[in-house]
Amino acid sequence: MSLSLRLPLPLTTAIVSLALMQPALAHEQAGVAGGLASGLLHPITGIDHLIAMVAVGIWGAQLGAPAIWILPITFPLVMAIGGVLGVLHVPLPMPEVMIAISAVILGVAVAARLRLPFAAAALVVAVFAIFHGHAHGAELPRAANALAYGVGFVSATGLLHLCGIAIGTLTRWPAGERLIQGLGAGIAAIGCYFLAQGVGAFA
Repeated sequence: MSLSLRLPLPLTTAIVSLALMQPALAHEQAGVAGGLASGLLHPITGIDHLIAMVAVGIWGAQLGAPAIWILPITFPLVMAIGGVLGVLHVPLPMPEVMIAISAVILGVAVAARLRLPFAAAALVVAVFAIFHGHAHGAELPRAANALAYGVGFVSATGLLHLCGIAIGTLTRWPAGERLIQGLGAGIAAIGCYFLAQGVGAFA
């Protein structure tokens, strides 16, 4: 006498799908398409990167012209230089700590509506961009096309800046200004969390 075990169809489908997915996930994305996809996803999958890049756009919007456009242009351009340094494995001092510090300082700048001279604000953004770019470049997948990967993470960064600028337009209304200041404080707090993790790793 044989005993047969029948699983519900949805459960069977899920198990088969999982079994088919695992080998695919084990392989790195290759070529130009893989590099572009990896680059586009990298900035938005790291919370510390994401919040700092959005904060750049918000701060630029708070400072007004020309900072509203120059800061979000400066960051990706300088970040690309940092990306090359990362790909070449040129060492930078404590990059993860500096990325966390960037989130703290940019969050505080947004929360406090910090009015730095335009050149000083651009310099702050450029310094942090080097470290963000270095982290992206250092994590380039072995099989990915480096140029396509770079285009991907620079493009994704620009889109995050645009999101920040869009959020920054809420400053036109008093309630929106308070909301943005609270968002800046939240970004700084998250940055402090990552900073504590980064410092703890060196302790």
